Amino acid sequence: MAKDKFINWVIFILLSFIWGSSFILMKLSSLELNGWQIASVRIFSAGLVFLPFALLHLSKVPKNKIGIIILSGILGNLLPAFLFAIAIDKKVDSALAGILNSLTPLLVIAIGVLFFKAQIHFKKIAGVLIGFIGLLVLSLSKGGITVTNFQFAIYILIATLFYGINVNLVIFYLKDVNPIKIATISLAFTFIPAGIIMWQQNVPWLVWNDANYRLPVLASVLLGVIGSAAATALFYVLIKRAGGLFASLVTYGIPVVAILWGILYKENVTLIQVGCLALILSGVYLANRN
Repeated sequence: MAKDKFINWVIFILLSFIWGSSFILMKLSSLELNGWQIASVRIFSAGLVFLPFALLHLSKVPKNKIGIIILSGILGNLLPAFLFAIAIDKKVDSALAGILNSLTPLLVIAIGVLFFKAQIHFKKIAGVLIGFIGLLVLSLSKGGITVTNFQFAIYILIATLFYGINVNLVIFYLKDVNPIKIATISLAFTFIPAGIIMWQQNVPWLVWNDANYRLPVLASVLLGVIGSAAATALFYVLIKRAGGLFASLVTYGIPVVAILWGILYKENVTLIQVGCLALILSGVYLANRN
């Protein structure tokens, strides 16, 4: 039991680091690319990497599960990738984006209870709320929230809603399917629409004819391979091992990683922010207790 929990926490920390560090690649990508281009390259790259594995796994998955797995790829990767990239391209306030993204665990609970008849222990709900309060105060302590391009912030809220639905789909309909097979098949099917959009956005032509686009496109490719393909596989493994609620709490780990990057780059970190991080981590710990 102790070994299993240790492995769960290792995966949790690794996912937090991957997704918390993705903003560096997003920043590089946005130097020349718009939101549609970043998301299409990201998902196309992730799907292409997983395509050979998906072809191997497809025959080993029950046929009545394939439709749900494809839907999981659409809700868990394809649509959120475009919604987030477009919102960030429109310069949505980062504090507001972080708060909306951190609604994922709360939406996992709400959707699970309302539509899947899930039973959630009060202690887990309390842990999620404590962590959310810590994240809310942390965001406010970093300069408050502005309403610049608020209409595009709704895109992030919709993406978070899709995450909540997807986690519940995996919990209740795909619990008997190997998580690696879910990840490979779900992403492999998304590379087709992503490739069409990438072509429509002239990405291959830009890379071939303009050297300025090559580094941003490479950053988007790495974002896809690491931030989508590898991270999605780890995320589904964590859902299988520790449950969807704990896996969704990775969104609380992202600001912790961001603060650590800030310390590395010698940014000013206040005692209030350190206290908020402690509150977030205590909430995650409480939500994961048996």
